[in-house]
Amino acid sequence: MGLEKLLDEFHRHEKAVEEAEVLLELGLEADDQSVEGELRELLDGAQGGLSKLELRRMMSGPHDSANAIVEVHAGAGGTDAQDWAEMLLRMYTRWCERAGFAVEEADVQPGEEAGLKGATFFCRGEYAYGWLRAENGVHRLVRISPFDANARRQTAFAAVHVFPELDDEVEIDIDWEKDIREDTLRASGAGGQHVNKTESAIRLTHLETGIVVNCQSERSQHKNRATARKIMSARLFEYLEAQRSEERAKLAGDKLKIEWGNQIRSYVLQPYRMVKDHRTGTESSQVDAVLDGGLDAFMESYLLGTENPNPDEDDKS
Repeated sequence: MGLEKLLDEFHRHEKAVEEAEVLLELGLEADDQSVEGELRELLDGAQGGLSKLELRRMMSGPHDSANAIVEVHAGAGGTDAQDWAEMLLRMYTRWCERAGFAVEEADVQPGEEAGLKGATFFCRGEYAYGWLRAENGVHRLVRISPFDANARRQTAFAAVHVFPELDDEVEIDIDWEKDIREDTLRASGAGGQHVNKTESAIRLTHLETGIVVNCQSERSQHKNRATARKIMSARLFEYLEAQRSEERAKLAGDKLKIEWGNQIRSYVLQPYRMVKDHRTGTESSQVDAVLDGGLDAFMESYLLGTENPNPDEDDKS
Protein backbone atom coordinates (compact mmCIF):
# COMPACT_ATOMS: atom_id res chain seq x y z
CA MET A 1 0.00 0.00 0.00
CA GLY A 2 1.49 3.33 -1.11
CA LEU A 3 1.78 6.34 1.18
CA GLU A 4 -1.06 8.19 -0.58
CA LYS A 5 -3.40 5.21 -0.16
CA LEU A 6 -2.38 4.85 3.48
CA LEU A 7 -3.24 8.51 4.13
CA ASP A 8 -6.58 8.18 2.33
CA GLU A 9 -7.37 5.12 4.42
CA PHE A 10 -6.41 6.92 7.64
CA HIS A 11 -8.49 9.99 6.80
CA ARG A 12 -11.48 7.78 5.98
CA HIS A 13 -11.39 6.21 9.43
CA GLU A 14 -10.69 9.59 11.04
CA LYS A 15 -13.85 10.92 9.38
CA ALA A 16 -15.83 7.95 10.73
CA VAL A 17 -14.70 8.79 14.28
CA GLU A 18 -15.72 12.43 13.81
CA GLU A 19 -19.14 11.32 12.52
CA ALA A 20 -19.50 9.11 15.59
CA GLU A 21 -18.72 12.06 17.87
CA VAL A 22 -21.41 14.19 16.19
CA LEU A 23 -23.90 11.33 16.33
CA LEU A 24 -23.19 10.80 20.03
CA GLU A 25 -23.75 14.49 20.79
CA LEU A 26 -27.04 14.53 18.88
CA GLY A 27 -28.18 11.35 20.59
CA LEU A 28 -27.39 12.73 24.04
CA GLU A 29 -29.18 16.02 23.31
CA ALA A 30 -32.28 14.25 22.05
CA ASP A 31 -32.03 11.42 24.60
CA ASP A 32 -32.30 9.05 21.62
CA GLN A 33 -31.12 5.53 22.41
CA SER A 34 -31.68 4.36 18.82
CA VAL A 35 -28.35 5.84 17.68
CA GLU A 36 -26.41 3.26 19.70
CA GLY A 37 -26.40 0.65 16.93
CA GLU A 38 -25.16 3.07 14.26
CA LEU A 39 -22.62 4.49 16.71
CA ARG A 40 -21.17 1.05 17.45
CA GLU A 41 -21.01 0.25 13.75
CA LEU A 42 -19.06 3.43 12.99
CA LEU A 43 -16.62 2.94 15.87
CA ASP A 44 -16.11 -0.80 15.26
CA GLY A 45 -15.36 -0.15 11.59
CA ALA A 46 -12.90 2.63 12.43
CA GLN A 47 -11.21 0.57 15.14
CA GLY A 48 -10.79 -2.42 12.84
CA GLY A 49 -9.44 -0.28 10.02
CA LEU A 50 -6.99 1.58 12.25
CA SER A 51 -5.78 -1.69 13.74
CA LYS A 52 -5.01 -2.95 10.25
CA LEU A 53 -3.13 0.27 9.48
CA GLU A 54 -1.14 -0.09 12.70
CA LEU A 55 -0.28 -3.66 11.74
CA ARG A 56 0.83 -2.49 8.31
CA ARG A 57 2.97 0.18 9.99
CA MET A 58 4.73 -2.60 11.90
CA MET A 59 5.52 -4.22 8.56
CA SER A 60 7.71 -1.38 7.38
CA GLY A 61 10.97 -3.35 7.34
CA PRO A 62 13.03 -3.37 4.15
CA HIS A 63 11.89 -6.90 3.22
CA ASP A 64 8.52 -7.21 4.95
CA SER A 65 6.63 -6.87 1.67
CA ALA A 66 8.66 -9.68 0.06
CA ASN A 67 7.78 -13.30 -0.52
CA ALA A 68 8.87 -15.69 2.22
CA ILE A 69 11.04 -18.80 2.25
CA VAL A 70 9.98 -21.09 5.10
CA GLU A 71 12.01 -23.99 6.49
CA VAL A 72 10.68 -26.53 9.01
CA HIS A 73 13.13 -28.87 10.79
CA ALA A 74 12.41 -31.70 13.22
CA GLY A 75 14.29 -31.43 16.51
CA ALA A 76 14.42 -33.35 19.76
CA GLY A 77 11.74 -36.02 20.12
CA GLY A 78 12.57 -38.72 17.59
CA THR A 79 9.68 -39.93 15.45
CA ASP A 80 7.27 -37.66 17.31
CA ALA A 81 9.38 -34.64 16.32
CA GLN A 82 9.37 -35.70 12.67
CA ASP A 83 5.60 -36.15 12.79
CA TRP A 84 5.34 -32.73 14.48
CA ALA A 85 7.40 -31.14 11.70
CA GLU A 86 4.93 -32.52 9.16
CA MET A 87 2.02 -31.14 11.20
CA LEU A 88 3.68 -27.70 11.22
CA LEU A 89 4.23 -27.85 7.48
CA ARG A 90 0.53 -28.52 6.99
CA MET A 91 -0.38 -25.72 9.43
CA TYR A 92 1.66 -23.13 7.55
CA THR A 93 0.48 -24.37 4.16
CA ARG A 94 -3.13 -23.99 5.32
CA TRP A 95 -2.42 -20.51 6.69
CA CYS A 96 -0.85 -19.44 3.39
CA GLU A 97 -3.78 -20.78 1.38
CA ARG A 98 -6.35 -19.10 3.63
CA ALA A 99 -4.42 -15.82 3.43
CA GLY A 100 -4.49 -15.98 -0.37
CA PHE A 101 -0.77 -16.69 -0.76
CA ALA A 102 0.68 -19.16 -3.27
CA VAL A 103 2.72 -22.07 -1.93
CA GLU A 104 5.58 -23.65 -3.87
CA GLU A 105 7.40 -26.65 -2.44
CA ALA A 106 11.19 -26.63 -2.76
CA ASP A 107 12.30 -29.63 -0.70
CA VAL A 108 10.86 -32.32 1.56
CA GLN A 109 13.02 -34.84 3.43
CA PRO A 110 10.84 -37.71 4.70
CA GLY A 111 11.37 -39.18 8.17
CA GLU A 112 12.46 -42.75 8.77
CA GLU A 113 9.15 -44.00 10.22
CA ALA A 114 6.74 -41.09 9.83
CA GLY A 115 6.61 -37.36 9.24
CA LEU A 116 9.60 -35.51 7.86
CA LYS A 117 13.10 -34.46 8.86
CA GLY A 118 12.78 -31.12 7.12
CA ALA A 119 10.97 -29.18 4.44
CA THR A 120 11.37 -25.91 2.56
CA PHE A 121 8.70 -23.99 0.68
CA PHE A 122 8.09 -20.56 -0.83
CA CYS A 123 5.10 -18.49 0.30
CA ARG A 124 4.43 -15.91 -2.38
CA GLY A 125 2.25 -12.88 -1.89
CA GLU A 126 2.35 -9.26 -0.69
CA TYR A 127 3.79 -9.05 2.84
CA ALA A 128 4.22 -12.81 3.13
CA TYR A 129 7.55 -12.36 4.89
CA GLY A 130 6.18 -9.56 7.08
CA TRP A 131 3.57 -11.95 8.44
CA LEU A 132 5.56 -15.17 8.62
CA ARG A 133 8.63 -13.71 10.32
CA ALA A 134 6.50 -13.86 13.47
CA GLU A 135 6.89 -17.66 13.33
CA ASN A 136 10.70 -17.79 13.55
CA GLY A 137 11.74 -20.06 16.39
CA VAL A 138 11.23 -23.39 18.12
CA HIS A 139 7.73 -24.86 18.44
CA ARG A 140 6.89 -27.42 21.16
CA LEU A 141 4.23 -30.13 21.03
CA VAL A 142 2.91 -32.06 24.06
CA ARG A 143 0.58 -35.01 23.41
CA ILE A 144 -0.04 -38.72 23.90
CA SER A 145 2.40 -40.21 21.40
CA PRO A 146 0.77 -42.29 18.64
CA PHE A 147 4.14 -44.01 18.26
CA ASP A 148 4.40 -45.17 21.90
CA ALA A 149 2.91 -48.61 22.57
CA ASN A 150 2.33 -47.59 26.19
CA ALA A 151 0.44 -44.40 25.16
CA ARG A 152 2.66 -42.13 27.23
CA ARG A 153 2.72 -38.37 26.98
CA GLN A 154 5.65 -37.12 24.89
CA THR A 155 7.19 -33.74 24.13
CA ALA A 156 8.52 -33.01 20.66
CA PHE A 157 10.21 -29.97 19.11
CA ALA A 158 10.55 -28.53 15.63
CA ALA A 159 12.16 -25.31 14.39
CA VAL A 160 10.77 -22.84 11.88
CA HIS A 161 13.09 -20.50 9.97
CA VAL A 162 11.70 -17.75 7.74
CA PHE A 163 13.73 -15.75 5.21
CA PRO A 164 12.73 -13.08 2.68
CA GLU A 165 12.97 -14.05 -0.97
CA LEU A 166 15.45 -11.49 -2.23
CA ASP A 167 14.81 -9.55 -5.41
CA ASP A 168 17.45 -8.99 -8.06
CA GLU A 169 18.40 -5.60 -6.61
CA VAL A 170 19.84 -7.18 -3.45
CA GLU A 171 23.35 -8.40 -4.17
CA ILE A 172 25.01 -11.15 -2.14
CA ASP A 173 28.71 -11.68 -2.72
CA ILE A 174 28.87 -15.40 -3.49
CA ASP A 175 31.43 -17.12 -5.69
CA TRP A 176 29.34 -20.11 -6.74
CA GLU A 177 32.43 -21.98 -7.94
CA LYS A 178 34.74 -21.38 -4.95
CA ASP A 179 32.44 -20.70 -1.98
CA ILE A 180 29.85 -23.38 -2.64
CA ARG A 181 30.10 -27.15 -2.91
CA GLU A 182 27.40 -28.61 -5.10
CA ASP A 183 26.26 -32.22 -4.89
CA THR A 184 23.71 -33.91 -7.13
CA LEU A 185 21.63 -36.78 -5.82
CA ARG A 186 18.49 -38.72 -6.48
CA ALA A 187 15.34 -37.11 -5.19
CA SER A 188 13.55 -38.91 -2.38
CA GLY A 189 9.88 -39.46 -1.72
CA ALA A 190 6.95 -39.67 -4.09
CA GLY A 191 7.42 -38.70 -7.69
CA GLY A 192 7.34 -41.78 -9.88
CA GLN A 193 10.10 -43.62 -11.67
CA HIS A 194 11.83 -40.42 -12.76
CA VAL A 195 12.56 -39.49 -9.13
CA ASN A 196 14.34 -42.75 -8.48
CA LYS A 197 16.39 -42.90 -11.66
CA THR A 198 17.58 -39.34 -12.24
CA GLU A 199 19.99 -37.33 -10.08
CA SER A 200 17.96 -34.14 -10.36
CA ALA A 201 18.10 -33.09 -6.71
CA ILE A 202 20.65 -30.44 -5.72
CA ARG A 203 22.46 -29.93 -2.42
CA LEU A 204 24.47 -26.74 -1.90
CA THR A 205 26.90 -26.30 0.99
CA HIS A 206 28.42 -22.94 1.84
CA LEU A 207 31.93 -23.94 2.85
CA GLU A 208 32.65 -21.07 5.25
CA THR A 209 29.42 -21.17 7.27
CA GLY A 210 28.32 -24.76 6.76
CA ILE A 211 24.85 -23.67 5.62
CA VAL A 212 23.23 -26.46 3.60
CA VAL A 213 20.36 -26.08 1.14
CA ASN A 214 18.52 -28.93 -0.59
CA CYS A 215 16.10 -28.69 -3.51
CA GLN A 216 14.35 -31.56 -5.26
CA SER A 217 10.92 -30.21 -6.19
CA GLU A 218 11.54 -30.07 -9.95
CA ARG A 219 12.42 -32.80 -12.43
CA SER A 220 14.92 -30.44 -14.03
CA GLN A 221 18.32 -30.27 -12.34
CA HIS A 222 18.75 -26.73 -13.71
CA LYS A 223 15.51 -25.55 -12.08
CA ASN A 224 16.45 -27.18 -8.78
CA ARG A 225 19.87 -25.50 -8.92
CA ALA A 226 18.30 -22.09 -9.55
CA THR A 227 15.86 -22.54 -6.67
CA ALA A 228 18.58 -23.80 -4.32
CA ARG A 229 20.76 -20.80 -5.15
CA LYS A 230 17.86 -18.45 -4.41
CA ILE A 231 17.37 -20.08 -1.00
CA MET A 232 21.11 -20.05 -0.29
CA SER A 233 21.27 -16.34 -1.11
CA ALA A 234 18.41 -15.63 1.29
CA ARG A 235 19.97 -17.68 4.09
CA LEU A 236 23.38 -16.06 3.67
CA PHE A 237 21.76 -12.63 3.64
CA GLU A 238 20.07 -13.38 6.96
CA TYR A 239 23.29 -14.82 8.36
CA LEU A 240 25.26 -11.69 7.49
CA GLU A 241 22.50 -9.44 8.83
CA ALA A 242 22.52 -11.37 12.10
CA GLN A 243 26.27 -10.93 12.41
CA ARG A 244 25.84 -7.16 12.18
CA SER A 245 23.38 -7.12 15.03
CA GLU A 246 23.86 -8.86 18.36
CA GLU A 247 20.13 -8.93 18.96
CA ARG A 248 19.37 -10.60 15.66
CA ALA A 249 22.22 -13.02 16.20
CA LYS A 250 20.49 -14.20 19.37
CA LEU A 251 17.29 -14.73 17.44
CA ALA A 252 18.93 -16.55 14.50
CA GLY A 253 17.32 -19.95 14.25
CA ASP A 254 20.53 -21.79 13.35
CA LYS A 255 22.05 -20.87 16.73
CA LEU A 256 19.15 -22.27 18.76
CA LYS A 257 18.97 -25.85 19.94
CA ILE A 258 15.66 -27.34 18.89
CA GLU A 259 14.76 -28.56 22.36
CA TRP A 260 13.39 -27.58 25.78
CA GLY A 261 13.83 -24.01 26.95
CA ASN A 262 14.06 -22.36 23.52
CA GLN A 263 10.44 -22.65 22.34
CA ILE A 264 8.50 -19.58 21.29
CA ARG A 265 5.16 -21.38 21.37
CA SER A 266 3.73 -24.51 22.98
CA TYR A 267 0.91 -26.64 21.57
CA VAL A 268 -0.49 -28.83 24.34
CA LEU A 269 -2.95 -31.61 23.46
CA GLN A 270 -2.63 -33.54 26.75
CA PRO A 271 -3.44 -33.31 29.66
CA TYR A 272 -5.37 -30.17 28.58
CA ARG A 273 -5.74 -28.41 25.22
CA MET A 274 -4.01 -25.06 24.78
CA VAL A 275 -1.74 -23.18 22.40
CA LYS A 276 0.34 -20.48 24.10
CA ASP A 277 2.86 -18.05 22.69
CA HIS A 278 5.55 -17.50 25.32
CA ARG A 279 6.64 -14.16 23.84
CA THR A 280 3.29 -12.37 24.07
CA GLY A 281 1.18 -14.49 26.41
CA THR A 282 -1.39 -14.98 23.66
CA GLU A 283 -3.20 -18.27 24.04
CA SER A 284 -6.09 -20.23 22.55
CA SER A 285 -7.97 -23.35 23.55
CA GLN A 286 -9.00 -23.89 19.92
CA VAL A 287 -6.03 -26.15 19.20
CA ASP A 288 -7.53 -27.82 16.13
CA ALA A 289 -8.34 -24.46 14.54
CA VAL A 290 -4.78 -23.21 15.17
CA LEU A 291 -3.25 -26.36 13.68
CA ASP A 292 -5.52 -25.84 10.69
CA GLY A 293 -3.91 -22.48 10.01
CA GLY A 294 -5.67 -20.16 12.45
CA LEU A 295 -2.55 -18.18 13.32
CA ASP A 296 -3.55 -14.56 12.71
CA ALA A 297 -4.11 -13.63 16.36
CA PHE A 298 -0.71 -15.02 17.37
CA MET A 299 1.04 -13.26 14.50
CA GLU A 300 -0.70 -9.95 15.13
CA SER A 301 0.10 -9.99 18.85
CA TYR A 302 3.76 -10.58 18.11
CA LEU A 303 4.01 -8.00 15.32
CA LEU A 304 2.18 -5.33 17.31
CA GLY A 305 4.06 -6.15 20.49
CA THR A 306 0.83 -6.33 22.47
CA GLU A 307 -0.66 -9.01 24.64
CA ASN A 308 -3.88 -10.63 23.50
CA PRO A 309 -4.55 -13.42 26.00
CA ASN A 310 -7.72 -14.74 24.33
CA PRO A 311 -7.64 -14.81 20.51
CA ASP A 312 -10.51 -17.34 20.33
CA GLU A 313 -13.02 -14.52 19.92
CA ASP A 314 -11.29 -12.49 17.23
CA ASP A 315 -9.10 -14.86 15.14
CA LYS A 316 -9.90 -13.91 11.58
CA SER A 317 -8.67 -17.16 10.10
